[in-house]
Amino acid sequence: MENIINADNISFEYYNYDENGEKKEAITALNHISVSIKKGEFLVILGHNGSGKSTFAKHLNAILTPKEGTLFINGIDATDSKNIWDIRKQVGMVFQNPDNQIVATIVEEDVAFGPENIGISPEQIRKRVDDSLYTVDMTDYKRRSPNQLSGGQKQRIAIAGVIAMQPRCIVFDESTAMLDPIGRKQVMQTMHKLNKEHGITIVHITHYMQEATLADRIIVMEKGEVVLEGSPREVFQEVETLKNIGLDVPDATYLIYLLNQEGFSFKSGLLTIEEVVNEIWQSK
Repeated sequence: MENIINADNISFEYYNYDENGEKKEAITALNHISVSIKKGEFLVILGHNGSGKSTFAKHLNAILTPKEGTLFINGIDATDSKNIWDIRKQVGMVFQNPDNQIVATIVEEDVAFGPENIGISPEQIRKRVDDSLYTVDMTDYKRRSPNQLSGGQKQRIAIAGVIAMQPRCIVFDESTAMLDPIGRKQVMQTMHKLNKEHGITIVHITHYMQEATLADRIIVMEKGEVVLEGSPREVFQEVETLKNIGLDVPDATYLIYLLNQEGFSFKSGLLTIEEVVNEIWQSK
C-alpha cells in the first residue's frame, strides 16, 4: 500500500535562550528518525513526556519543520515553507484541550470555520458541516453552544471541524488525555469510524495502553528516537523494554508476563482479559 507520510532521517532541536536572547542550549527532540505511514493506516505513537512524539506530530501538520532530513506528506515536500497550506489541507490535527480549538459560539459555526477560511463555497460548506457532524454523531447538537457540551462532545466537535476540511490524515495529539472514560470511549469510536468507514489515515498519540491495542501498528519513541515498532502484539511482548523506559503495558499482557515469570508457559502478547481467560482455560 502506498505511503501517505515518508519521514527520512529527520532531526529537530529546541533552544533555550539567555536573558540577552542568545542561544544558550540546544535540546534534541528528534534524533534522525525515519518513519513511513501507509494510507489508511491506524498508527499509535507511544512515549513518555519528552520522548519526541508530539514534536514529530507537529511536523506532520507543518507546525514545525525538520532541521535535517526529508519529509513528504502525500507527495508534498513538508520542508518547503511554500507548501504549508497544502500540507494542512492534507493533514488535520486534534489537540489535547478541546476548549483551545473551539472558536465560535454555535457548534455548526465552529465546524464551518475551517472551510470558510480556505474559500469553500457556502453551499459546499453547508454540506461539509452537515456531513461532518453526522460522522461524529453530533447532528442533534449543531445549534447548541459548545459551552453546553461535555468534554468528549467538545472533542468530537473539534474533530468535526477537522473533517470538514477533508484531510487525508488526522493526527490526534493526546486528544483523549483530558477526557473522562466515557469521553475517551466516544472519541476512540469516532477515530475508528473515520479510519475503517472513511479510509482516513489516523495517527494517534496517547499514553493509554488500552487505546494502543486497537492500532494497526505501534511506534514507541524514547529520547527522540524510535525504539520499538510493530503490531500491538509484537510491541507489548517487550514488557521489560517498555517498563525500562517508563511505559506500562495493558493489564492483561502484564498479568500473563507475571505468571510466566512464576514458571507458567502461557502464550505471550495477549492483549485483552478475554484472551487471557481463554488461554488459561485451554491450558487446563
